[in-house]
Amino acid sequence: MTRKERWQTLLDLLVERGELEVEPAAEALGVSAATIRRDLDQLAEQQLLVRTRGGAVLHGVSYELPLRYRTSRRAAEKGRISETVAALIVRGEVIGLTGGTTTTEVARALAARPDLATGSPALTVVTNALNIAGELVIRPQFKIVLTGGVARPQSYELTGPLAMEVLGQLSVDTAVVGVDAFDPADGAATRHEDEAAMNRLLCERARRVVIAADSSKLGVRAFARIVATDAVDILVTDTGLSPAVAEAFEAAGVEVIRA
Repeated sequence: MTRKERWQTLLDLLVERGELEVEPAAEALGVSAATIRRDLDQLAEQQLLVRTRGGAVLHGVSYELPLRYRTSRRAAEKGRISETVAALIVRGEVIGLTGGTTTTEVARALAARPDLATGSPALTVVTNALNIAGELVIRPQFKIVLTGGVARPQSYELTGPLAMEVLGQLSVDTAVVGVDAFDPADGAATRHEDEAAMNRLLCERARRVVIAADSSKLGVRAFARIVATDAVDILVTDTGLSPAVAEAFEAAGVEVIRA
């Protein structure tokens, strides 16, 4: 197991349990206690956790792993979802991409499409995600429009009044939205109200709204609602979605695509 994989596992365990002790963590990962202590010290230096005498606890009351530590979760499912979403996009469209691990994979899948390798532009991409803009801006066939705003380190997303002002003046054909939760009754949601506000405005400015989310995020709720279910046109998810939840989405008028 590499150091990055250990750190990912330690952070996942910490989120799941709320606290970690060195000896049980060492046993779970199959490494020495000294290695775990060193890992926890280094993660504490990055302010990803708080060290205690015998281990570590979560950093603060509210906790969210930074994007770079969430990319490996359900990677296979996200890969299939992103390819399916990318195939829905028509050459020449103006598309909106929110931040997140799945939408980042969608951006990469779009960049890999042979039919989008040339053009002026082949696509126009509107995003508030710094990492997505950074990956796509090197491709001259894509016109990249990045909103202003204040950056959130966890998600690389720009939010706030400046971002809202820019986005409110634009129109997009398809909005591809990442979420923390999507429930047939409660709608699409995220953990942070500032991100929810940006994503909501993007949906309002779009002709078509596509939610890209793995099945672990479906049929559950989160703090800040983005849009009601009937504002979503298409849900692209994986085959882990239960038939009952899928039927509830379809009854609400959402086209469900399992990748």
